[in-house]
Amino acid sequence: MTPPATARRTYRAGIVGCGAISRNHLEAFAALDNVQVVGVCDIDPDRARATARAWDVPNALNTVDELLALGLDILSVGTPHPTHEEVVLKAAAAGVHVLCEKPIATRLEPAERMVAACEDAGVQFGALFQRRFWPAAQRIRSAIDDGTLGRPLLAQCSVMLHRAPEYYSRDAWRGTWKNDGGGVLMTQAIHQIDLLQWYLGDVAEVYGKVNTYRHGDYIEVEDSATAVITFTSGAMATLEASTAVSPNLGIQLRITGETGASASLTEFPEGSDGRLDLWAVGEKITVEPVHPEGVEPNVDLSTINGQLIPHHTSQVRDFVQALEAGTAPAITGKDALKSLRILLAVYESARTGLPVRFADAEAPARVQLPADVEVSSGTRVPAEAAG
Repeated sequence: MTPPATARRTYRAGIVGCGAISRNHLEAFAALDNVQVVGVCDIDPDRARATARAWDVPNALNTVDELLALGLDILSVGTPHPTHEEVVLKAAAAGVHVLCEKPIATRLEPAERMVAACEDAGVQFGALFQRRFWPAAQRIRSAIDDGTLGRPLLAQCSVMLHRAPEYYSRDAWRGTWKNDGGGVLMTQAIHQIDLLQWYLGDVAEVYGKVNTYRHGDYIEVEDSATAVITFTSGAMATLEASTAVSPNLGIQLRITGETGASASLTEFPEGSDGRLDLWAVGEKITVEPVHPEGVEPNVDLSTINGQLIPHHTSQVRDFVQALEAGTAPAITGKDALKSLRILLAVYESARTGLPVRFADAEAPARVQLPADVEVSSGTRVPAEAAG
């Protein structure tokens, strides 16, 4: 006689925050046959009720405590950035696994407390960086691991985006240091900073500048930033990021490895699937247009979020599968700490005018500076000043 199949567990999920990104969470959970969303929560009761009605969710609540009282297995967090800590700490105390939108916090100390609380409670803490789940992003990671690219040596990342004034006025918390925690680095480029550290590893030093060129009449935070990032492996990367661009140029990230091969990842228009616009391996170069003709460059936020739903779903599926297997998800709270630490270092460097040192980097091989270094102006810099 064949023994009966073991019933698959159904996970009870709740969603905190019924704003723009909640659709991605709801769609992702709806795509999984072993997850049931049993409640949503928002400080605006009308918005919570409207979301529950639209998605046939049985409970619309106003507090995290009420939501946790439903006996959740998973809490999905999509509230404004500085509120994440309180929600995550409550979930950890209740023994509930957490999926949290980026950034997990706007300062390092609360982020570290969140990671520690989840570790102490024995619950999984996942951070949503769904662009890692693009097939093209995964192919670059594989090319690093299998030796096609080998260890990355150089990277160039360009995040050149358009945001209209209405984007910032839509929600009172946007564009403020207190409630948004930062500008283009904190809210947009954090995704690409995550990819950089995923590809190139731990960071040794960050030197950066920030400015507000276009949106200064209605935001406090930066709309533009540049940085030079050195990694403990000795690899180097440059980053430029802005929301002052019109039309939107999208996002490009190019990696060159120790084999000499290069690969470039493009997201244009913003929110579309990342694609390989450059694959330069061996003696061959394969390219496709970075900015194809006839493509509308300026895309609204709802369209951007909507196009990311398949990859959001892939990450949520990975998280649930990790719970089933008793393993860590692909992207953890500790991983989210890395990208947060890098972008906060850009702010600190911009404030002080000095590089922020994390750790020592490998010394460059076969590079010896002469006693004097000639620079383009014709002046000469002593070797000790040149580093």
